[in-house]
Amino acid sequence: MDNPKRLLLIDDDPNLILLVKDYLEFRGYEVIPASNGREGLEAMRNFTPDLIICDVMMPEMDGYTFVETIRANSATDWVPVIFLSARGQTADRVRGLTTGADVYMVKPFEPEELVAQVESSLKHTDRLLQMQNIGIQPIMKLDREIDLTPTETKVIQYVAKGMSNREIADALGVSQRTIESHVSNMLGKTGLHNRTELARWAMESGLGKNRV
Repeated sequence: MDNPKRLLLIDDDPNLILLVKDYLEFRGYEVIPASNGREGLEAMRNFTPDLIICDVMMPEMDGYTFVETIRANSATDWVPVIFLSARGQTADRVRGLTTGADVYMVKPFEPEELVAQVESSLKHTDRLLQMQNIGIQPIMKLDREIDLTPTETKVIQYVAKGMSNREIADALGVSQRTIESHVSNMLGKTGLHNRTELARWAMESGLGKNRV
């Protein structure tokens, strides 16, 4: 990479830091390590990372508090976050995603999967930033009042974050078919044609900015 993406890696396990740092640097990324959320915030006083990989359970400041802090700051609320956690229950995944993480990965994980999630999150963020930078005008003005159920509102917020139906199903603890049904219902209500348009409308109408 000519201008490598700069990643902030936060974990209190030095062995994991070394492993992930080496793997990502081999793939061309610049990686800045921190051992807990407080150190991560200190590091972000000097730079704004392109993406953050963060453990959940850490001393001094855990991942939840860290993510809530950066999401409350308009200068950093756009930075994608990948949570790494040994806790893999549905309730843990839901809490991680509702706190503000974009991806929730359970330890142990395959390094290739982490790289794939990093690349996917960076591409998604780049697309959103490019849309904002070139000043694309909203084109998803609807000629009707849209009344979404609370569940549909949660689903569309996840859609706006770029999550697949399967990922949304895992986060909400329901079947993929149920999510597909919700998406289909919302397409019918809005008159939009696909998930991409649905995500675009959610972002432009402000729904995508809400935390689920």
